[in-house]
Amino acid sequence: MVSPLDHKLLRDLWRMKGQATAIGAVIAVGVLMLVMMTGLTASLSETRDAYYDRYRLADVFVPVARAPERLASRLAEIPGVSAVETRVEGRALIDLPGQVLPVQAQAVSLPDRGRPSLNDVFLTAGRMPASGRPDEILLLQSFAFAHGLRPGDTLRATMNGARRGFDIVGLAQSPEFLYTTAPGELVPDDARFGVIWMGRSGLAAAYDMAGAFNEALIGLSPEASEDAVLAAVDRLLEPYGGAGAYGLADQFSNRFVSEEISGLEAAAVGVPPIFLAVAAFLLYIVISRMVQSEREEIGLMKAFGYTNTEVGAHYFKLILAIAVGGALAGCLGGIAAGRALIGVYTAYFKFPFLVFQLDPASFVTGVTVSILSASAGGLFVLRRVFALTPATAMRAPAPPNFSRTGRIGHSLNRFLDQPSRMVLRRLTRQPGRMAGSIIGIASGMALSVAMITIYAGFDRTIDLTFSVVDRSDVTVSFTHPVSDKTLFELVRLPGVERAEPVRNVSVVLRHGLESHRGVLIGLPDRPELNRALDADMAPIALPERGVVLSDVLAEMLGVAPGDMLSMDVREGRQPLLQIPVAGTAQTLLGSPAYMDMEALNRTLREPGRVSGAYLTIDEAQADAIYAALQDMPTVAGVSLKSQARDAFVRLMNQGAGAIRYVMGAIAFIITFGIVYNAARIALAERSRDLASLRVIGFSKGEAAFVLLGELAVVTVIALPVGAALGYYLSFGIAAGFSTDLYQIPAVFDPVSYGQATLVVLGAALVSGGLVKRELDHADLIEALKTRE
Repeated sequence: MVSPLDHKLLRDLWRMKGQATAIGAVIAVGVLMLVMMTGLTASLSETRDAYYDRYRLADVFVPVARAPERLASRLAEIPGVSAVETRVEGRALIDLPGQVLPVQAQAVSLPDRGRPSLNDVFLTAGRMPASGRPDEILLLQSFAFAHGLRPGDTLRATMNGARRGFDIVGLAQSPEFLYTTAPGELVPDDARFGVIWMGRSGLAAAYDMAGAFNEALIGLSPEASEDAVLAAVDRLLEPYGGAGAYGLADQFSNRFVSEEISGLEAAAVGVPPIFLAVAAFLLYIVISRMVQSEREEIGLMKAFGYTNTEVGAHYFKLILAIAVGGALAGCLGGIAAGRALIGVYTAYFKFPFLVFQLDPASFVTGVTVSILSASAGGLFVLRRVFALTPATAMRAPAPPNFSRTGRIGHSLNRFLDQPSRMVLRRLTRQPGRMAGSIIGIASGMALSVAMITIYAGFDRTIDLTFSVVDRSDVTVSFTHPVSDKTLFELVRLPGVERAEPVRNVSVVLRHGLESHRGVLIGLPDRPELNRALDADMAPIALPERGVVLSDVLAEMLGVAPGDMLSMDVREGRQPLLQIPVAGTAQTLLGSPAYMDMEALNRTLREPGRVSGAYLTIDEAQADAIYAALQDMPTVAGVSLKSQARDAFVRLMNQGAGAIRYVMGAIAFIITFGIVYNAARIALAERSRDLASLRVIGFSKGEAAFVLLGELAVVTVIALPVGAALGYYLSFGIAAGFSTDLYQIPAVFDPVSYGQATLVVLGAALVSGGLVKRELDHADLIEALKTRE
């Protein structure tokens, strides 16, 4: 049987359905974000691990110049090694119809018979290459889709200087190539880099590797020590040009996929709690003021004999109904949003399968925080109301005396009409309540400022990377370090306006227990086309001795200017160097390390060597330049900055970067919910007073002015407070979005603050309009009654 108090609970929920819905929406969006983001990170991590395990991704990768096949058995004898797969791999250039610029690719061998024991491929269309058919290949599915290729088509590619024709017999995916970029680049682009798989004997013949291999893949047993295996492998292959074995953590694709997942995980850990904390604080304010408005009903229930415990349980049920309803809606919304985003991540990470998995902890956290915050607000006020006797509680509070407005208002009385004095009186005589409304709206403003600033931060990352740091048009990479005299050949090409050399050296940087496998970039004296910049975006003069690290890399390694770095060079003579850190540079893409090119070559005892060049060109002669570059035997690849920029934009609009749009929408919902709740609560608290004003002769507009004037003043005061809070909040959210691949700065952009202000003012106008419409249609007699 339903008790009278439960009947009252249902009536109250129906009566305040608009306000309850607004409160529930604030709770729901905070929980939605928590459930969605934690679910996505759990799903991506589980899918990655399952994909790696199912297709046997190697634990150790061993590049080598040329080693005899007989060494495979000796690699297998190393303690801790459970499987060994040798193969041939090399660079290739793919000629596509209608494209002047060849597309870079990586050619990888498959066993002539059977499937590879490590780094197997997932066949998505067609069949595997037949044994004894060196002209049959598999093509990376994402590259094939980007160019409309399918099984049955033919393809022409240049391998080791020889141009050959191939038959595409199948499309494939691989855990080794989830994240694919052209050599020397960081940004993936399916259209600009492909992977070709073909039989071992055919590829060995193309690269003069008969009876030899230039890469070994190693699987480790569970009890193996990776460091010990790496050291043993390097000792064995050093005489054969071993370039240094490395573990799965440093494998290019896995490293960046893991960074993206880690970035999303960091955002999931750091950002939703900010939204949820704001929602919890607002909920506390809203619930406390809502319960305060129920003062007379509480007194009446106590007069009828209900105990404080029974009355408290009644209102606690009301709070729970709103909080649990909002939390459950947020959980369901989080599941739906997570499932909707799974398709985006499947395409972005190139997983052949991806199932959204829920994190039970996110449900517990979201629901618990929602209930506790709602309960705290209600119980705090109930404790004060319970201290009143039934007769006192049943009596309506004495109407405010608007004839006195305090010292501030007294000086303004002669300039203000009666409704304006009422607004001023309310603000000055109830500062605590007004402060709560101001902080609530300011919190919503802060969320909007932070998210719009993040949008500007993403744009700034693109502009600085491709307009300030890199000012070239074309990047040329060579097959191997060549003489700097090659630069003169580039400059002599018709249409090339400027050519600037660069030397890229594969290194492992170590400091203490920290290490980083990457590329040391050698720049010429006073570079113009690709520069190292400081925090003020001013060029850094590279010293004759020492290395300049990006600030992200310096933080990763835990070094500061003046510290010594151990530099293990992974090419040429492979020296082990001790280099001082000369300074840090501001970079927003990647984690580069810079060094003066002449000093770098001198240190490596390879004077006058370059790895590539940055060019500025005359666009009118671009096709002729690309054709000339394609015919140069030392050119391994050509990259256009415009294409790299477009790829980077796509990168940041997918994956973890796409979440910023969802968060921006959630910030708007929370902002609107805050302002609307403030207006609704003010109406609920002052409905009797406003009805009294109407009865004594005030017009609808004058009565609405008393209510909406308060909302306007509170909103205006909240704007600068919210702007200040948003400035500091931006740094926390920007840090959550930044990864080792790209960094998002928190920039002070007046446009962002202006847009956030418009969001808050728009929410205030819409909320004010909704409340005014309700006030205009209010039943004056009903409003003046005491509810029982």
